[in-house]
This record gives sequence, C-alpha cells and structure tokens, in this order.
Amino acid sequence: MGKPFAEWTVLPHGQLWQIDDNVLTVAGDLPMPLGDFPRRMTVVQLADARLVIFSAIALHEDEMQRLETFGRPAFLIVPNDIHRMDAKTWKDRYPDIVVIAPAGARDKVKEVVPVDATTMDFADPRARLFTVPGTDEHELALVVETATGTTLIVNDLIWNVPDRPGLGGWIYNAIGATGSEPKMPKMVRMREVKDKTALAAQLEAWAHLPKLNRIIVSHGDVITRDASKVLTDLAHRLAA
Repeated sequence: MGKPFAEWTVLPHGQLWQIDDNVLTVAGDLPMPLGDFPRRMTVVQLADARLVIFSAIALHEDEMQRLETFGRPAFLIVPNDIHRMDAKTWKDRYPDIVVIAPAGARDKVKEVVPVDATTMDFADPRARLFTVPGTDEHELALVVETATGTTLIVNDLIWNVPDRPGLGGWIYNAIGATGSEPKMPKMVRMREVKDKTALAAQLEAWAHLPKLNRIIVSHGDVITRDASKVLTDLAHRLAA
C-alpha cells in the first residue's frame, strides 16, 4: 500500500454493486510499479440504516451520494495496518464515524487516524465482527447474514486476483499474488500468520457457516463458487 492520503483522493474505481440486500461493494485500482493492482471496499447496512465501511476507498461524488442514500456511515473498519490509506480522509468527511482497528495494528493505524475501538457489537445480530485467530490480532473480518444467505468479508488473508498481463503480471504471478484460484499469498502468510493451527481452525469454522453464499476479499474478485470448499482447501494447505 502507498502513503496514507491527507486529502480526499479518488483513484480509479468502478461502481458500487449491491451484492445482497444489505451489502454493497466496489473495486478500484492502486497504481503500483508493476502495474495497477485491485483493491476493494465493502459496505454493510445495519438494521437501522447505519453503515459499516470495511477497508475504505474514496469514491467519486456520485458514488458517495449513492452510498449515503444507502445509509449513514457510522463505523469505519481499518482491517489491518496496511489498509489505512483512505482512513483519515473518511474520518475528515464523517467526523462522527467510529474508527475500529485490530488491537495488534492499533498503534500503526493511530499514526494516521484516531482509533476508537478494537472490537465492536453493532447491536445487530446479522453483522458480527471478528478478530481473526492466528494473526496476533492484526486482521479483522465480518460475517453478515441476510434472508438469502451469509457473506464472509475478509481482508488480506485470502486473495482472488486473476493473472495480470505483461511483465508485471508475470512477476505478480511469480510471487504468488495472482493465479487461477483463491489463495493465501506466501507474503501474507509470512507477515500476518502467527499461529497456523488457530487460523486453519477459523477457516474451517467459517466453511461451516449456514448458507455461506460468498467471500468478499479486499484484493480481487468476490468468491461466489464453492465458498465453503475454498475455505476448507485453504485451511488444509495452511495446516500441511
């Protein structure tokens, strides 16, 4: 990730996509030396129309207005100490928003934006925030339920980025950042995973969530096919 922004800075992005009754998501691109790389923000609407913003991205004004029509931004989740690029500017735009960061990343996030909490009960049983076991309290995740099924929202632990073109794409593939299936890149395992057994157990538990429809990741495409199997396979690879 690049340097956190001091002012509202819009990078290339798509349109907000309503993926379920109470979930919006939008993908954007980060300019990188090896070529643009995808990133994603997810927005969860609580029962009282408060919004939970997961891994914030500054959007063009028409998309921000659409987001504000969906509800009131109330919680800003900075899911680890890398995904803080737009945190300050979101706090500037919404001064009352509650900033949440994992306990293990709190000090780094505080360098950019004040952190109000490391855990949160949203007072809505449909949305549950997790500090992910096995990450030394450095990663947050969300489980969101609707009448149509369950959505798991994770940050850097699972990537689903197809191969990119050119030399940069070849290098991304060589370092394990891209590929034909969801993965936990080696660089993420080295940086984030401190207890493989604990994390594998959590992946297995998520695989058994009732009516799991999808996994939304911060880097890459939403996983809608065999979501439970993806989690089980990742758990087995991690534990191997």
